[in-house]
Order: sequence, then structure tokens, then C-alpha cells
Amino acid sequence: MRKPIRRWGLVALLLGIGLILAFSGMHTRAETPAPSPLLTGSVYDRQRQPVTGAEVTISAGHESEPISEATTQPDGRYALSLPEMMPDTLVVRIERAHFEEMTVELDADAIQLLQNGQPVALPDTTLLRRVGLAFWIATFIFVAVLVLIATGKLHNTLAALLGASLILAVSYLGRPLLEDFFIFDFWGALRYVDWNVIFLIMGMMIVIAVVERTGLFQWLAFAAYRLSGGRLWLLLPILMIVTGVASALLDNVTTMLLMAPITVQIAVALGVNPLALLMPEVMASNVVGISTLVGTPTNILIGSYAQISFDDFLTNLTPGVLLALVCLIVYSELAYRRELKAADRGGASPLLLEKLAERARITEPDHLKKVGVVGAAMIVLFVFGERVHLLPAVTALIGATALLVWIRPDIEEMIEEVDWTTLVFFMALFIDVGAIQEVGLISFIAGGIGRLMGGHLLLTMVTVTWLSALLSMLIDNIPFTAAMLPVIGYLTATVPGAHTKALFYCLSVGSAMGGNGSLIGASANMVTAGIAERAGHPITYVYFFKKGFPAVVLTVALTTLWLLLRFLVLGG
Repeated sequence: MRKPIRRWGLVALLLGIGLILAFSGMHTRAETPAPSPLLTGSVYDRQRQPVTGAEVTISAGHESEPISEATTQPDGRYALSLPEMMPDTLVVRIERAHFEEMTVELDADAIQLLQNGQPVALPDTTLLRRVGLAFWIATFIFVAVLVLIATGKLHNTLAALLGASLILAVSYLGRPLLEDFFIFDFWGALRYVDWNVIFLIMGMMIVIAVVERTGLFQWLAFAAYRLSGGRLWLLLPILMIVTGVASALLDNVTTMLLMAPITVQIAVALGVNPLALLMPEVMASNVVGISTLVGTPTNILIGSYAQISFDDFLTNLTPGVLLALVCLIVYSELAYRRELKAADRGGASPLLLEKLAERARITEPDHLKKVGVVGAAMIVLFVFGERVHLLPAVTALIGATALLVWIRPDIEEMIEEVDWTTLVFFMALFIDVGAIQEVGLISFIAGGIGRLMGGHLLLTMVTVTWLSALLSMLIDNIPFTAAMLPVIGYLTATVPGAHTKALFYCLSVGSAMGGNGSLIGASANMVTAGIAERAGHPITYVYFFKKGFPAVVLTVALTTLWLLLRFLVLGG
């Protein structure tokens, strides 16, 4: 008797709990408020670039307090959540530093939809740039930084850091006096720093520091001499090819730091002017380095900004680079034929060659094997990592960490090998360029070039390539490339057929190969000049231009033809 009672009691209890939950759910659903009406839209500048950080407010009139506020996102979009009870007049106001204020009064139909609880999407809004005091201050500071870098009055890093500090100082200290002094705040400045570039360079520096200690590059340079049999006409192209391949896998600055000292020693042993080998080497480094993502600092900047992968650079630029390298080898043989012939007649010093052979040894063969394994894995990740959205910076950090864990070098020494001066230079430079982008100078330049080219892809490609090459002879190609990226981004979005990113490859070719035209055109040039000067063979600005400018004309012309064939004839 007790068991049926218990059973029915349990059933009644469960039914009671179920009814309570059901009524509770109905009550909850009844009290759930209806979704608020939503007003959405997007804000762009005149170049159809999204405007981020714009303040969007909506009010009952031009002088009324806002009833809802929002901020545009990186894609330029915003969404305003409105109350159920709304007035019959609604005004949207969009404000952003360095832009003219824009107001949009909603029509009766849009207001009616919102009052009925339905969402409304406004047409895209275009904000017009405002040229104020901040525009001229940012422009003046950026030009001053370029002048300081070009003239060598200050170290590159110090010049860039001075510019970033002045920009932030004016923004913070000048704004209380006059609103027009404001350029951007600290967090706004950090938004322009490309951390993918910073960590990619840092990771590669650690990898290179490990490679350097194995003695690989000294061995390669001496192996090139033995392969040539001491014949300088053959040694020259071998050294250029070794330097070029190394520059494509590492970077041209580091490659020249490692190759130049041993090249000077080989030249002295053979009785030839070291510049006859160093100049072709550094020019080959600048030319071949552009065939990969990590080969030049400019490619690292371009690849990160335009989302161009290691494989993309390799596929689209290598054929043109090979043509340019062959031409450069022939040119170098002709330009230095007298020096090479004179050295061949003089012969080599046996004592110097013996000392050279002693220094050119693999000092850590076990470490070199491990470097080879990790390096091969990194190349695979660089090539195929894009398929899983693996950033190059992540690959570099993984490779650097794997080597440090596997080889176990002194971690403090490895961290000290990182060129923090260069990293600070890049971060400060990003802020300098970000300032002129923030105030609108980049937009005006992009718009002017776009109107001048008239939307013609062939003309735009040729202009971008040669303009980049010529300007890179006057300005260090790293700050030049950083400043040009937003301009090329605008042209890519507006010139018909440029969606293949052809213009970014044109910028890569022009900025890197144009660096061969002057001593200050590329960082690798200045590094090589410093090593040559310490060896007693200084490279003057005039000498570099005399030997380098013809090389620029020949290599850029050939690579331009390849780019036109690749993207206009064969199709991107």
C-alpha cells in the first residue's frame, strides 16, 4: 500500500515542479522586453577607406542632448540602439578628429520604421578631411624626420624616435591650449604599430644569431673562393649568388653583416680592391632579397600590410628577380673588369689564404644540423602557413623558440643579439607615418596620384615602380615604403584590375632595387659602407651613385617588364 502512495506522490511532486517552471517561463517571457530599434550605417573617407573611431550620436534636434551614442569600428560600421519611445525628429551627428562634422536628418519613413521597432540602415556616409594646424605640424615633423635620416644628422632610430615624441608631446601638451594641436593620443599611436612586423623581425634576429655562431657564412664565402679556383671573373658571380640566396632566406642587412668581413679578407688575400666584390654583393642582396617575404625589411612591411604571403612573393617576383640578377652579374663584370684583371695578374697571397681557411670553419656542426631542421620547418610554415591563417611572426617566434630550447645557448646572450635599436626604429617610424595618415596627408597624396593616373593600371604600375625606385635613392627605403603603403592600398582599391595586388609588388621592386642607386638608399648599403671604411676602403656617396645608378636602371627595367607580363598578359 505504501509503495503506490509513494509512487503517486513522486509523480505529483514532479508535475507540480513542471507546472511551476512552466508558469515561471511564461511569466519570464511575458516580461522580456521587446528588442530596441536599431540604426546602423558605415562611415568612409573620400578614398572609400573606413573611418574608425568616429563618434556617432543621435538626438531629437540639432541642439538636443544625445539619446544614443556609438563609435565606428575598424570596418567603419556603427550601430545605435534606440529607446522605444522616440520623437518625430531625429538627427544623426558624426564627429571625428581631422574631419569635418557631418549631420544627417532622418526622413519621416525611416523614423516611422524605427518607431515600429524595425531596424534602419542609413546610406554610407563620406566624411571630408579638414586641413588644420595638426595637419601642418604632423607633415612638418615627418619631413624633418626624413631629412634627418637622409642627411645622417641623427641616427635613424633617434630621428624616428624624436619625431614620435614630438607628435605625442604636441598632442598632449598643446591640446589644452588649442584643440587643433591634437594629432592622436598614445593609444591611437599604438594602433598604427604593426606588431606582426616587430615580432617577425625579432624572431628572425634570434634565428640569425644562432646561425651566425655556427660559422656557416664564413665557410660559404671561402667555399666560393675554392669553387672559383681563385679566378676573380668566376668568384664575383658566385659570391653574388651566395649573397643573394642568403638574403632571400634571412634579410639583406644581416647577410651583409656576415658576408662583408670575410669578403674583405678574400679581396685582400687576392690583391683586389674589396669594393670590386662588396659593391656587386650588396646590390645582389638588395635585388634577390625581394623574392621572399623575409628577404628585405620593405617586403616585411608590404607583406604584413597587404596580406601577401611568403609563397606569393616567391611565385610572383622570382622570375623577374632572376632576370635582374643575370643582368646585374653581367653589368658587374663589365663595371669592374679592370680591377678583376689586375688582381688575376697579381696572384694570391698564400699566407693570407692559409689564415682565411683557418677562420672559415664550421665551429658548431651539431648546432648547424639542428638549425637546418628548424630552418626547413620554418620555410614550410612560411609557404603553407597561410592556409591555416598562421602569421609569419608566429612562425618566426616558433622557430626561434625551438632553436633556443633544442640548442640551449646562453639565453641572455641570444636576447642581447636582438637588434633592439632596429625594433625601436620600426615602432617609432610606424607612429611617424601613422601621424600623417591620421591627419590626412596620405589621403591627399593617394587621391592626387589616383587622379593623375586616371585609373589606368599599366600607367599606374610603371609610375609606382619607377617613382619608388627614384625616391628610394633619396630617402631610406624603409620609411619611404612605410609611408607609401596606405597610398598603394587606396590605388589597389580604386584602379580597375589592381585587385591582384600588382601595385604592392611594384612598390617592392622599386623600393628595394632603387636602394642600389645611392649610399643611403638601403640599410644594407650603409652597413656595407661601414665595414668597408673600417677596412680602409671607404665608399663615398658619389662612388656608390656612379656604380649603382646604372644597375638600378637595368634591373628595374627588366623587372618592370616581368611585372607587366605577369599581371597584364598572363593575368594575376
